[in-house]
Amino acid sequence: MKKIATLLLAAGLVFGVATGASAIDFKAKGQWIMSFDYGQNGNFMGKNAGHTQTGYNGKEDDFEARQRVRLQLDAVASESLSGTVGFEIGNTIWGKNSDGGALGADSTDAIKLRWAYIDWMVPETDLKVRMGIQPLATPAYASGNSVLNADVAAVVASYQINEMAGVTAFWARPFNDNFAGYTDKYEHDGWRANYMDNMDMFGLLVPLTFDGLKVTPYGMYAAIGPNTFRNATTEKDAEGEWPAKMTNDAFGNIVGADKALVAGGLLPVGGARHKDFSGANGARKLSSYGNAWWGGLTGELTMFDPFRLAWDFEYGSVTWEDDGRLNRQGWFASLLAEYKLDWATPGLYGWYSSGDDNNPSNGSERLPALGYENTNKYSNFAFDGDPYIARDHMFGRNMAGTWGVGARLKDMSFIEDLKHTFRFNFMGGTNSKSMAKKMSRAGLWANGTGLDEVPSFGTRQGGTFPLGHEEMYLTTGDTALELGLTNTYKMYENFTISLEADYIALWLDTSKSAWGARHKEGMSIPQTKDAWNINASFVYSF
Repeated sequence: MKKIATLLLAAGLVFGVATGASAIDFKAKGQWIMSFDYGQNGNFMGKNAGHTQTGYNGKEDDFEARQRVRLQLDAVASESLSGTVGFEIGNTIWGKNSDGGALGADSTDAIKLRWAYIDWMVPETDLKVRMGIQPLATPAYASGNSVLNADVAAVVASYQINEMAGVTAFWARPFNDNFAGYTDKYEHDGWRANYMDNMDMFGLLVPLTFDGLKVTPYGMYAAIGPNTFRNATTEKDAEGEWPAKMTNDAFGNIVGADKALVAGGLLPVGGARHKDFSGANGARKLSSYGNAWWGGLTGELTMFDPFRLAWDFEYGSVTWEDDGRLNRQGWFASLLAEYKLDWATPGLYGWYSSGDDNNPSNGSERLPALGYENTNKYSNFAFDGDPYIARDHMFGRNMAGTWGVGARLKDMSFIEDLKHTFRFNFMGGTNSKSMAKKMSRAGLWANGTGLDEVPSFGTRQGGTFPLGHEEMYLTTGDTALELGLTNTYKMYENFTISLEADYIALWLDTSKSAWGARHKEGMSIPQTKDAWNINASFVYSF
């Protein structure tokens, strides 16, 4: 009898577990990418003028093989409650030990948490809430996201007022509790660990939908702690003073790759500089929060389908009460017109973004940006537009400080499941040539390994080797031509093969009024070389 009771109890427990489990619907999604690149002159320099770098850009070989895996698991309890977790493995360069691609392939550094959030609805209402680490982006209908497109810890609330209007509000915390403080904590209590090192963002979007027209105005504010990007140190300077008293750059040593990219979009090039571009050292110690805000209006007109007109407009400002030389403010505008045919969608587009004037001491006049994955719909090579993991963002991750016009034939198809997209872009810079002259005399070069937004610089091969991600700094005297062809073949329902070829010709102003000012300092001018790359990607998505 006891055995029978035990068996019944065990069966009940199993049944109970099965019943509980069946109440949750698990859904899995994923994507595998195998990517192969071959290209040259990835920093527009190659081997010339005494520069002896090897490979594509001094960091990668001409030929590279890499892969990336993304896995997402959704636990759905009902239409009102679900949870999502997403992981990314890679990007892994084949053979590279630190990426987990070397023999043995046992590195755990390549495994990253991408998303971890819950979705729920307030009972008896249409209010939706998402909490956790999630993708967050500012709206864009034409060119792509110029301000924010990243994974971030946030709370997002959305409410559909009626068929025509909705509202979305969010609070996000990109950075907090990363400042380790300084050892001289008794003399400088304001530099203790985690002191004023948070960055908080607040945003409001109002998507409006009419018959044949969509418009989304938005606004966003961010408070940036003075220690958000600072690193700690236990060493004194040459005068025996602690960094709290040093006139070092306002952000000191930037912590973490993501922080470097974000700080690069918020600060002027070179950090706090004087009128002649001298002395990043000299920025005043920041002791109060910086204020950043953005406003935008983006939309599309489809009432004359198959004709479509789309636009993006954004303005942003970052100000520091302690040192106006670190201020940055600017705007960006883009317009796209396209017409959908049976065999392709031809389109014409253009963009313009404000650029720096000739006075670095008054800060920057370029649009500040927060994200570092600002996908671009016009360019797969010059900017961050490739949908997979091919080499891209040759000029940077957003279009700040540039202008351009372009044409494309999108999704040409003459054979079932085979599509082609051809792009032609002619572009240039909107920054003052006098800035190039001043930078050049300071030993900084527009190409080479790039001129970064991050305010800490080092040198490599006689050019500029910035900390963080490389960015090109283009002036009104610099122009470039980009050609791109993307071919995609859908072999199976979940398997796509992509073959892409991209080419950029760059013409820099090497006169003495711009980058050629290096001659006065006895420095050579590296010869620019055209960059090109061919990529083959094999993508399995489910």
